[in-house]
Amino acid sequence: MDAKQDESAGKLQSARSLKALMMTNSPQSNTNLYDHLTLLLMKVMDEHPHDAVDVIEDISHDVKLTFSEDKQNLLRDLPETTAAELLAEQQRLLFSRPEEDEQEEQLKADVFPVFAVSLIPATVAHKWMSNHYNMETLHPNVREVGFYLEQAGVGLGREEMQRIFLALKQLVESQALLGCRLWGKILGTESSYIVAEAQYIEGEEEKNSEEVAEEEEEREAENEMDPLPRSTYKPLPAVPKEALGTGANTFVYYVCKEPGHSWVKLPSVSPAQITVARLIYKFFTGRLDSPVVSYPPFPGNEANYLRAQIARISAGTQVSPRGFFRAREEEGDEDEVVQDSIEVNPDFEGIPVSEMASFSNWVHHVQHILQQGRCTWVNLAAKSGEDSNEEGEAEEKEEPDEPEPEVGPRLLDSLSKDSEMFNIPPWTFKVSSTLTFQHAVAVQRSNLWPGAYAYACGKKFENIYVGWGLKYAGEGYSPPVPPLPQTQYPQMTEALDPSLEEEQVLEEALEEQRAVQKQMEDLDDEDEEDDDD
Repeated sequence: MDAKQDESAGKLQSARSLKALMMTNSPQSNTNLYDHLTLLLMKVMDEHPHDAVDVIEDISHDVKLTFSEDKQNLLRDLPETTAAELLAEQQRLLFSRPEEDEQEEQLKADVFPVFAVSLIPATVAHKWMSNHYNMETLHPNVREVGFYLEQAGVGLGREEMQRIFLALKQLVESQALLGCRLWGKILGTESSYIVAEAQYIEGEEEKNSEEVAEEEEEREAENEMDPLPRSTYKPLPAVPKEALGTGANTFVYYVCKEPGHSWVKLPSVSPAQITVARLIYKFFTGRLDSPVVSYPPFPGNEANYLRAQIARISAGTQVSPRGFFRAREEEGDEDEVVQDSIEVNPDFEGIPVSEMASFSNWVHHVQHILQQGRCTWVNLAAKSGEDSNEEGEAEEKEEPDEPEPEVGPRLLDSLSKDSEMFNIPPWTFKVSSTLTFQHAVAVQRSNLWPGAYAYACGKKFENIYVGWGLKYAGEGYSPPVPPLPQTQYPQMTEALDPSLEEEQVLEEALEEQRAVQKQMEDLDDEDEEDDDD
């Protein structure tokens, strides 16, 4: 009896321990095997499946899934808005139609006669006649440009060109520009820049950064009761910036990261920025306010560096068929220097594509930037001389030789005069189709500025740039080496000590010199006494 009781007590103890093990909750699902088997058996008794042994695994999975869904929160967080959705929301505004455009479409549907145009508002009439009679509009026809670029094998794609067209239309209407065109797209490491070139509006001025700094210094000096002493050092005269609407600042440029984003106006460029931009080789980041860390130091941030590169690319790659532009005849005084200027030639009939293979039929229509950083040379020696005369220096100094004025290529010079670099021709010519020249497009590709293209077809031509904004630097680029450090003190050589004989000779010579000087003083005293008598 004792053995049987011990055996039954052991089985009861093992059953209790097994039940306790089965009722232990799992840390992952927070359930236990006992409850799961209970629900599994209840499901089998309720459904009575014929092949329960074959589908027991699926039934177990369904029970586990049902048990976990009961404890799951049904209110889930919405997914975060992606960058693509935000961009699409911003670009949706580009496709909106204002009331004025709806009125214009209604006029098109009614097909008013020409005399009825005077009965509607002037702005709507101008747009209506522009669309029906091909009048010149302020909005650039980017879609047509994209079509020809597609024939030439370059461009940004039809969808992006359509968005850019709507973005440029928005820019012209918001800024009230006289004219605008797609300059190109400059790539960056984080984001890219879409660049629009607009005509300069007279009367639009901006303060120079140096003038703003001087005004702040004067304001701080006035506020201080006891101003600190200022340094009298004056650096060398800086090359003055070209006025807005002239030279490298002929046009105004706006940039945006994506169509639909806000357009940002770039500042005007200075000669110092162009000069330093020629010495550095930096990729763009896509942030206009980011600093440009380089050697030599660049005077400005990425917005200024971007503007300097745009000026350099435009001066080197903006070309057109010969005869499309002509020199403008300006009336001026004989002593007045008239800057180079051009205008559209209304008598231009176009050049056949078969003849556009010659570089002599392509010309530059943007002024060349000189080594001084300007399109027009300025004499800094004359300005420094005027400053010295204003200060009233008493000493007369020899006038320095007049520097020889720097002269660059003139406007409308042919591409045949462009120089090679690294034994590479500056331009490469191709035709979109060699089978039908009458419908082909002539294309010029710049090898010095990779990404710059120009096409010509009949009376139409266009320039565009799509690249990293860097000039070709050969097989490998080496940054400039810093100059050698200057010596702090002039080199001094220590003289040898004189010998005893040399010291004696020097001392005797000094005694003779003193004796002669004393005799001369005595004679002078005697002469003064005689004069007194």
